[in-house]
Amino acid sequence: MAANKNSSVTMPSREQVETELSKIKYKKKFRSTLFSTISILIVVAAAAVLISTLFFPVVQVSGTSMEPALKNGDVLVLIKSDNVSRGDMCCFAWQNKTLLKRVVGLPGDVIRIDEEGNVFVNNEQLDEPYVAEKSLGICEIEFPYLVPDNKIFILGDQRGSSVDSRSNAIGCVGKDQIVGRVIFKVWPLK
Repeated sequence: MAANKNSSVTMPSREQVETELSKIKYKKKFRSTLFSTISILIVVAAAAVLISTLFFPVVQVSGTSMEPALKNGDVLVLIKSDNVSRGDMCCFAWQNKTLLKRVVGLPGDVIRIDEEGNVFVNNEQLDEPYVAEKSLGICEIEFPYLVPDNKIFILGDQRGSSVDSRSNAIGCVGKDQIVGRVIFKVWPLK
């Protein structure tokens, strides 16, 4: 067979070849950068989840027992530790729930709450500027009350309605129940 003399193959110009090679290199570099970015984001997200689970749990306030200091919906960061001091807010596990209250008494402290709602620890009245309205509230224990070893006495800031160590249902909280103490509020940003 004879080849067609009229058929011609057009060779691309050098500029066209360079342009096409440049596009191919750009696509490779874009894919590589995208893959690297996604990989880094996945590692950062996994590290954040691991850190928040093991060291700094994040919780959301549900309810009004800690008002006015904390409101329903506030988001808090805890530090995972059972080392708490009087006045700290801490979360603890109770019946498959996580509750948030304020530490009032430590092991060996003697607690007394009078009819007006004033709290005394070891015969010294606590200064509680975080309590809007003092109240004895629902109280099922007798005073003076000795906080047992390895336990803490906790109260909500809304003394009239909070269910806390004054109730036989909750009582004093064991150190093994403590999830962590509040270190700061994340949301809202005020």
